[in-house]
Amino acid sequence: MIVRNSKLNQVLIGIFLCGMLAACKTPSRQAATKIEAPAYFKAQFETSKGVFEIESRREWSPAGVDRLYQLIKSGFYRDIAVFRVIPDYIAQFGIHNDSTINGAWSQTKLEDEPVVVPNMKGTISFARGGPASRGTSLFVNLNNNSPRLDTISFMGVRGFPVVAQITSGFDVAYSFYNGYGRALDTKQDTIQLLGNEYLRRNYPELDYIVKARIMGKE
Repeated sequence: MIVRNSKLNQVLIGIFLCGMLAACKTPSRQAATKIEAPAYFKAQFETSKGVFEIESRREWSPAGVDRLYQLIKSGFYRDIAVFRVIPDYIAQFGIHNDSTINGAWSQTKLEDEPVVVPNMKGTISFARGGPASRGTSLFVNLNNNSPRLDTISFMGVRGFPVVAQITSGFDVAYSFYNGYGRALDTKQDTIQLLGNEYLRRNYPELDYIVKARIMGKE
């Protein structure tokens, strides 16, 4: 006996389409992770507070700089919340609004690398929480956090390798809203799942990365 249930059919079709969409996105993400960054490049970040520009040198952290370049080139940093700002310490961003995209990039973590450039004011590093855990989340050093963030050790991993340096607009990064402090430290899984709708409803003062682009010849 065949039961014709239109609602069930709609759900099943929705699941199928979501799977197809994820499958379509995966190859482009996989292709993006094969791109090697140039020895030197500049990029611009447009934010809700204004624009800042960065420079990056591959020698600072080859795997990390490659990933930064890949993420910017692929348009990952678009409508991205600056969800963790601790005054005179760091401003962190890098969780996408789309949980499917977060899931795809999380499948390809970065190998660990030593700290080459100190975490001084205006430098940018990937967040990490253990071996091979760098993914998409970046933080701007709002103060001179060297040598602490160069040498701090967790689960056998030492320090945070710098991947970029702000060359103009540091005042923009420094002005990101910091009133929520560490309130979202333990809610990153929720942000990855529920996205900006959750953030805008519960944390309306947050600033955002509007978009990022590679400058000059790519």
